[in-house]
Amino acid sequence: MIEVKSLSKTYRVSRRDSGLWQAVKALGRRETHEIKALDDLSFTIADGEIVGYIGPNGAGKSSTIKVLSGILTPDSGECRVNGRVPWKERKKHVAEIGVVFGQRSQLWWDVPVNDSFELLKEIYRVEDARYRRNVEELTDALELGELLRTPARQLSLGQRMRCEIAASLLHDPKVLFLDEPTIGLDAVSKLAVRSFIQKRNETHGTTVLLTTHDMQDIEALATRILLIGQGRLLLDGDFDDVRRVNPDAHSLDELAAALYARYGM
Repeated sequence: MIEVKSLSKTYRVSRRDSGLWQAVKALGRRETHEIKALDDLSFTIADGEIVGYIGPNGAGKSSTIKVLSGILTPDSGECRVNGRVPWKERKKHVAEIGVVFGQRSQLWWDVPVNDSFELLKEIYRVEDARYRRNVEELTDALELGELLRTPARQLSLGQRMRCEIAASLLHDPKVLFLDEPTIGLDAVSKLAVRSFIQKRNETHGTTVLLTTHDMQDIEALATRILLIGQGRLLLDGDFDDVRRVNPDAHSLDELAAALYARYGM
């Protein structure tokens, strides 16, 4: 169970015009602005749900994932994942979650993927028998095969993302946070990743929170959709609720554009 109640997070960013004189002026007086990444955000997710978490760039999706995974501490509000406060009980918390950031890697760049898996095994203290069973299962399900013997830097994006997902599941997490896991993937790789996530949820009951700009990911996987904008929850429903925003949309991209336009994003 994921419980989020009145979460708020504000970033302070510096801005200045270009040019040497502006840089000198900024040394004495820096212009700063506050950006609300999360603004009184509340929702709950039940065990075993696959929830699509959508919104435009800058809406607060990645900030939410970082708070839920214990990377960020919010300014105010409450949050519990499996009964734990992520940023206060990080060691116990991370042992029960898996996280995949589409634009970050948990694999070591210059060594074979197998070596990265072995290191993660030690970090999460996975027993030998359990580790071997999980690697075998994940290798079959994600068709890793010879990829495990290849350095991460020599993998294509689609190959690396399959390995990233496997790495996040080596310790059998109860909750899986996926932050744009199909970004940049070709059609075949996207289908493989979607199929695996769905099967993992069905066979292991893994709770999945999926952020993505690909509405086809949402349609294929999510049983429920949370729409966030400017750090606030704007819609909580299923895909039919989203379609009602523009029943005449000819594509999922048109539907997303209509959805964002309706809520002023």
